[in-house]
Amino acid sequence: MLLHRRSTRTVTLAALALACGGDDSTSPVTYEPDIPTEWATAVTNPLFPLAPGTVWQYQAETGEGLETTRTEVLSETRIISGVTATVVHDQVSLDGVLAEDTFDWYAQDGDGNVWYLGEDSKEIEDGHVVSTEGSWEWGVDGALPGVIMWADPATHMNEEYRQEYLKGVAEDMAKVVALDESVEVPAGSYSGCLKTEEHTPLESNSTEFKYYCDGVGTVLETSASGGQRDELQGVTGP
Repeated sequence: MLLHRRSTRTVTLAALALACGGDDSTSPVTYEPDIPTEWATAVTNPLFPLAPGTVWQYQAETGEGLETTRTEVLSETRIISGVTATVVHDQVSLDGVLAEDTFDWYAQDGDGNVWYLGEDSKEIEDGHVVSTEGSWEWGVDGALPGVIMWADPATHMNEEYRQEYLKGVAEDMAKVVALDESVEVPAGSYSGCLKTEEHTPLESNSTEFKYYCDGVGTVLETSASGGQRDELQGVTGP
């Protein structure tokens, strides 16, 4: 998902932090997320709102050409490990040609944290699916969910946490690094935005920064080098 958030709980959220040493994905990993006992009926976290019918459009100049991304929250849901998940359809095109087609699954717990429950990802070439690498689903082959957005990010400053987990397949990590960023993109100017630093140990040079703004969600993604910007062009819907 590196383009990709509670009130009764029986245990603390602290165990969601990375509990393994180093970035080597071949090292033994202990990851035992505290699964919520209560789930909300919709994803309403203001930094990661997923109202059905909402569509975000993004654009980035890359070394391979113009990359455009269309992200839509669908009205359909999916049951994953007994939890009703919101379905988000993400399509990435390169110079107008579809290159990736992904369905992501999210759910919000009773405290307002948004969890990432899996994805069905397809890489496309010449109109044909050539890879489903990166696909995973909570409960299948030992895959576990992670947090995409905290209900209160300020309480997790500089704390590294998992956004997903299937060993060797889905190991995205993140940490909150700023709480009051100003961002300007074609869709508009935003203030008071959350900034995260995200990476996966499965890929070298994968570090990027994401900016999440109140009532909108993701508005900007930049590479650690600053050489690439994936900017929100516009958002429509409820």
